[in-house]
Amino acid sequence: MDHEPHAADVPDGPLPVCDLTSDSDEPCEEPAVARRWSGWAVFAAATLGALAGGTLVAAAALFVFGLLPWVRPISEGKAPERPAPIVIEPDGESDRAVAVAAKVTPAVVNVTVQQVARDPFTGARVFRAAGNGSGVVLTEDGHILTNAHVVDGASNVLVKIGVEDVEATLVGVDRSSDLAVIKVDRKSLPVAELGTSSGLQVGQFVVAIGSPFGLEKTVTTGIISALQRTNLAEGPEDLTRYTNLIQTDAAINPGNSGGALADAEGRVIGINTLIQSPTGAYGAPQSAGIGFAIPIDFARDVAEQLIAKGFAEHPFMGVQTTTVDQATATRYGLGVDRGALVLFVVPGSPAESAGVEAGDILVRIADRDIGSGEDVFGAVRSRRVGDEIEVVVVRSDTQRTLRLVLGSDAAPRP
Repeated sequence: MDHEPHAADVPDGPLPVCDLTSDSDEPCEEPAVARRWSGWAVFAAATLGALAGGTLVAAAALFVFGLLPWVRPISEGKAPERPAPIVIEPDGESDRAVAVAAKVTPAVVNVTVQQVARDPFTGARVFRAAGNGSGVVLTEDGHILTNAHVVDGASNVLVKIGVEDVEATLVGVDRSSDLAVIKVDRKSLPVAELGTSSGLQVGQFVVAIGSPFGLEKTVTTGIISALQRTNLAEGPEDLTRYTNLIQTDAAINPGNSGGALADAEGRVIGINTLIQSPTGAYGAPQSAGIGFAIPIDFARDVAEQLIAKGFAEHPFMGVQTTTVDQATATRYGLGVDRGALVLFVVPGSPAESAGVEAGDILVRIADRDIGSGEDVFGAVRSRRVGDEIEVVVVRSDTQRTLRLVLGSDAAPRP
């Protein structure tokens, strides 16, 4: 850095005479040479110096602002160096939120949905903004995970990359899980670090990042309020059942859908999807401190399937159930007062093959106790197609353990 010289920088006494043949960097005084300048020479020299100096200053300015087409900075044309990964080791919660935001925000993008409309003055077909949401960048070459309800009905999808709106193509949609993957034609994008949703704890610090009301890269903080929540939301075509959701009090609003819920290490643990408010859950106009995210373990599996084959399949057991509570058990004389009563078994399903019958009460599936019909759906969806699991049922006051292999909901039915 340039600085004014200090007294300590100037050596005491006269400087030695410079040896012109030496490469030394020591300060010295050039040997005196007698020069004679006429008045005209002085004037001419001053004039030429001023012109030359002005030319150099102008050229430097043109170079800096890129106005000399034949001159380019030496670094132009080189690929930008990728920044070093951010390691989060702050002391306080505020510092931790700052670090998490710095790490995750570059990989969370704004998604704008457009629909075709007619210009009332010209009659021409035009694209008009119809909504917005968020997305999480999964791959350097442009795969982005978002919610299915964000892109449903879109004629065109735009993703904000830096200051540019880039058109995205639809890779695949899975409405049953409310997840979708879109792709932009870009390289070397910042990619989110995906964590795991297993082992999460209530009270754990989290950060939500997205574009509420179109305000991109908005960061809010909170905690995990609850786990394994179940919710129903009305979509454009039908109801979507959400299971095993992460509940958080980090502020989530319309536009946050498809964005990231990250842990204290800046790892994405969920995809923000729903909010609960006095005016409704799906696309509600205000946050009430109750938001929900799809666990990343499930979302990652769906995203990988969508990228690989354009659709996703889910584990299938093949039963229709209703919740058993104490009142129901007392009224019908059931052997247990908590579980899921099997109303119907799908012919040819894994449940039928394993020996599950209508009238059985499911009390345990794999490693999860069953207390409601929603628990059955959640327990099955938490597994994978082809998993062999144990199912515990109560039949005529007798408890039985059955084994079945989960099928695929995409498989043809007999």
